[in-house]
Amino acid sequence: MSSVEIYIQENAKNFEEQLFHFLRIPSVSTDSKHKGDVKKAAQFLIDQLSEIGLDKVTMHETDGHPIITAEKCPHEDRPTVLIYGHYDVQPSDPDELWKTPPFEPTVKEGRVYARGASDDKGQSFTHVKAIEAYMKTGTDLPVNVKFILEGEEEIGSPNLIPFIQANKELLKCDMVLISDTAMFGEDQPSITYGLRGLAYMEVHVTGPNRDLHSGVFGGAVENPANALAEIIAKLKDENGVIQIPGFYDDVEPMTVEMREAYKKLPFDEVGYKKDLNLKTVHGEKGYSTLERASARPSLDVNGLWSGYQGEGAKTVLPAKAGAKISMRLVPDQEPKKISKLFTDYVKSLAPDTLTVEVEEHHGGYPVVIDLNFYGLKAAAKAFEEVYNKDVLFAREGGSIPIVADFKKVLGVNSILMGFGQTKDALHSPNESFSLKDFHRGIQTSAKFFELLPEYSG
Repeated sequence: MSSVEIYIQENAKNFEEQLFHFLRIPSVSTDSKHKGDVKKAAQFLIDQLSEIGLDKVTMHETDGHPIITAEKCPHEDRPTVLIYGHYDVQPSDPDELWKTPPFEPTVKEGRVYARGASDDKGQSFTHVKAIEAYMKTGTDLPVNVKFILEGEEEIGSPNLIPFIQANKELLKCDMVLISDTAMFGEDQPSITYGLRGLAYMEVHVTGPNRDLHSGVFGGAVENPANALAEIIAKLKDENGVIQIPGFYDDVEPMTVEMREAYKKLPFDEVGYKKDLNLKTVHGEKGYSTLERASARPSLDVNGLWSGYQGEGAKTVLPAKAGAKISMRLVPDQEPKKISKLFTDYVKSLAPDTLTVEVEEHHGGYPVVIDLNFYGLKAAAKAFEEVYNKDVLFAREGGSIPIVADFKKVLGVNSILMGFGQTKDALHSPNESFSLKDFHRGIQTSAKFFELLPEYSG
């Protein structure tokens, strides 16, 4: 074993304790009352990066939450890897559905349960520890490394793109390394080479100037909740096909080769349904579950509210109704175009008895990475050496908008080296991360840096 591998092995418990400390910080970026906690998480990373001996460790203030950069670039003739991660997390609510406190890491059956355990504190922390293993053992870094860690990913990274555009030289690199995705299955390493994009919308329907008695006014006044339900019902047909005019115009069609590749992936649909407690799956007619979840666009209501929500009955005709709706996009759909098509269609469905407003939130472009990219090949070899199993390449249904932005602004590909699993319950109560994969992630990251020069040509 190399000194780097020995260091990683001997410090496993210490790495876990540091991760647990990180997870205890409720760095919820969307909630202003946690602004201090987000800053505390940023300071934790500053201390970590400084302590292991990186150069130019800097906390950059923004109009929102801080962006952290650091680097160690000892080589003029070797690749430079920019490591991206985010230290902010989703809100923990509904807290009553958590079996353990969301911000008190709890280990059960080899998994640590806490908000942010997998998305993205646990995964991104693997690279910090891998670099530490090189630095603390006096082993020369095989490549140049840079870090960019942000605290606004969960709210659409509003300050990250301007920062990247203004700091191209600081962030100049040959590739970006990101760990914020899932492996295809337990003990089955996989590399995500494609991600769906996103267009996130909010619809508000307003009727009378106050909630009304449904007995006195029902039948005479248009109900915003009823109207919103009718609008939502017209967004898709019974076969799961999105009904927005022009929505599919730019969709990259699936080739025969792509569909054959999907058939070869070891997907257990019975287990998939059992894990979700579903009797059957549902989606766009004519496509498999995997295709629907990663290679085809989708539209889903993410939040829905109106009227009385308390216990028992209250007979009101609500004055307002609202919904949050996300659309996952595939190549070559553009978020702005899809947002406009959605807005136009929803307003065309609005009755003249009510006011309907559509708000556009954040979005992101879909991306597919060339499988021949040398960085992907080095990452695959690193996975294989640590996991002792061939790597699968798969597309994923989620969105990491920054991947497309890195390509657009810095002109580089991203390597999505995910160590999570689909059962990690991202964004849900009882989020968790396998500690076995946390440690294997550190090992894989270190091995990737070791192997990359061999593949760079």
